Amino acid sequence: MAKKSTGPGIQSAAGLIRYFDAEEKNNIKIAPAFVLVLAGIVGVGVILMRAFWEY
Repeated sequence: MAKKSTGPGIQSAAGLIRYFDAEEKNNIKIAPAFVLVLAGIVGVGVILMRAFWEY
């Protein structure tokens, strides 16, 4: 009967977990709400430009 081999286990993901947990102090931090508001403003601006721009 063949032996069952186990996969690489959780240790293979340990480096990724450490990578994503590490945060640098000099990173720019942007709130998710700011990104959503900015996207809404840009969207409304594009709609208004298409409605009123003469081309």
